[in-house]
Order: sequence, then C-alpha cells, then structure tokens
Amino acid sequence: MKAPELGSWFSRKEVEAPADIASATLRSDRFRLEREGDWRRLEAIVARMEKGGLKRVDDEDLLALPTLYRTAASSLSVARETSLDAATLTYLESLVQRAWFQVYGPRLGLFSWLREFLMGGWSRAVREIWLDLSIALFVMVSGAIVGWLLVAQDTEWFYRLVPTGLADNRRPGASREELMDTLGIKDGGEGLSTFAAFLFSNNAGVCILAFALGFAFGIPSLMLLVHNMAMLGAFLWLFASAGLGVEFAAWLSVHGTTELFGILLAGAAGLHIGRSMAFPGTRSLLAAASQSGRRAAVVMVGVVIMMIVAAFLEAFPRQLVGSSAGRFAIGGIFLAFWLAYFFLFRRDGGAEAEP
Repeated sequence: MKAPELGSWFSRKEVEAPADIASATLRSDRFRLEREGDWRRLEAIVARMEKGGLKRVDDEDLLALPTLYRTAASSLSVARETSLDAATLTYLESLVQRAWFQVYGPRLGLFSWLREFLMGGWSRAVREIWLDLSIALFVMVSGAIVGWLLVAQDTEWFYRLVPTGLADNRRPGASREELMDTLGIKDGGEGLSTFAAFLFSNNAGVCILAFALGFAFGIPSLMLLVHNMAMLGAFLWLFASAGLGVEFAAWLSVHGTTELFGILLAGAAGLHIGRSMAFPGTRSLLAAASQSGRRAAVVMVGVVIMMIVAAFLEAFPRQLVGSSAGRFAIGGIFLAFWLAYFFLFRRDGGAEAEP
C-alpha cells in the first residue's frame, strides 16, 4: 500500500473545480457573451422609455424593440431550461419584466384614464349595450306593474314582496297621516353622513349582485330586477291608495332617478355578459365573454359613481327638502343630466360597436 503524502495536505496549491462545474461555467459565460449585446441594447431602450416615454427613443431603436424583447424572453427561457447561473437568471427576469411592461403595459396614467372615462368612455360603453338596456328597462317596468297588480288584488302580497325591516310603518292599513310622516324631512343634518354611507353600501351591493349574476345567461340578473321593482310597485300602490301618489313620487324622485338608473345599468351590464355567452355569434365563447366583460366593467365603474351620488341625494336633499316641487326639480335635473350625458354627449362622434 502506498503511504499518503502528508505534505500535499498542507500545500497552498489551488483546488481545481470538478470538470462538470467548469463546463457549466464555461457554457454560461459563452451563452451570456453571445447575447449580451442585445440585452444591453434592450436595457438601454427600456431605461429611456421609463424616464421619458417613447419620445426619448429614436425610430431605429423603436423598430428593434419587439425583436429585442422576444430575444431576451427566449434567452430567459433557455437560461431556465439549462440552469445557468443565478445572476444571469435574475438579470434576465428583471429585464424581460421591465420590457414587457413597456411593450404591452397600459399607456395611460390614472388621471388620463379618468379623463378618457368621463369624457366619452363611460357614455360610449352605455350606448353600446343599448339592446340590453332596453330589455332591462322593459323588465323593470313590468316588475313594478306586476307588484302593483299583485298587492291591489291581495294585500298579503305586500308582506311577501317587502321585507319587514324595509316596510317599517309603511304597510297596508296604515293611516294617511302615518304614511305622510314617512315622507317628511329631518330637523337637522345630524347623522346623515352615516346614513349616506349605509345607503351607498346597500345600493352598491344590489348593483354589484345584479351585475355578477349575469354570468348565468343574464336570467338571475333579470329576476333580481323584477323582485326589486315589484317591491317598488307595492309601495306605489300603498301610497297611491292613500292619496299620496304624487308625494311619494316626489320623495322617490330625489334619489330614485339616479339610483334606479344605476340599477338599470348594472342589470343591463350583467345581461350583456350573459347574452354574449348564450349567443356568441361568430366569436368563440371566451372571446365573446371577454369583449362583453370589458365593456360591462366600464359601465359598472360608472354605476359605482352613480351609487355615490344617489346615496348623497338620499341622505341630504331628500331629508332636508320638504316640498314636492323641490323634490321633483332635483330628481328631474339629475334625470335630464344622466340622459343627456349617456345619449346626447358624443365626444368621439364615431360609430357604435355591435351590441
């Protein structure tokens, strides 16, 4: 047996890396050197775009951007497959992420998007779902008529349609004075802010539910509209039978012209998605749902704004303005505003998309 050479244990000679590690390092270096020029150029273009947008990029670099992005993405894929060094992987992941945001990311900032939304995007999206609006409006009117007729024939239907907590003193058999008290005003504004927040939460919940149920071909959305409007029809019959139909209509109009309009838009947006899924036409089901979903989402963002306005109107003007003429004036002004904004305000003047 050969004796070990003790001197080799304490020598300062560098330990050579195993052959497989050396080969991997060489492969990684070669991979990086072959492509590093394109990566650096892409990094420089992305850095200029991050600082000042497209105006800082010349035409030659702008034309080369898609190719450089695809090259970097391909390099990242190869680096992951071949398990290159961690530093190269980290660099490529960061570069591809930044380049993707510049190539495919949103072009508008928050304020630019909001200006586009309010100055044409929202009203255009509402006009594009005109057919669903017509159907939802027909269903809502029919629901109110059905609620009126059911309660007129049998007052027991009032208790089936209207929850006890919502009815309060407004019930069949209540005197005219009792019903008139429910339409009165408050002496001061104390607590109305909290009341407005509650109303917004409640109204927004109804609208979001009407929209969210649209995925089931729109049928649950329509049923929800019928149920809510049947309650309104029951209340209309109750106050009209006591000779307070005009007073109730004035009381309701303050916030109702905005709130009911918002519920109409939410139900129509849900129906729009459901109808596009049931009848996608020449598009695939996924493409039809995606297109209608984007359009309906724009409508729903606006509905949230309408619910905020409705809650403010319900909590303050409705509680502080007592005359029917004043209430009709407030409700009429807002109804005229919404109709003009949605159907007369056409900033782009372009053709509407197919519903």
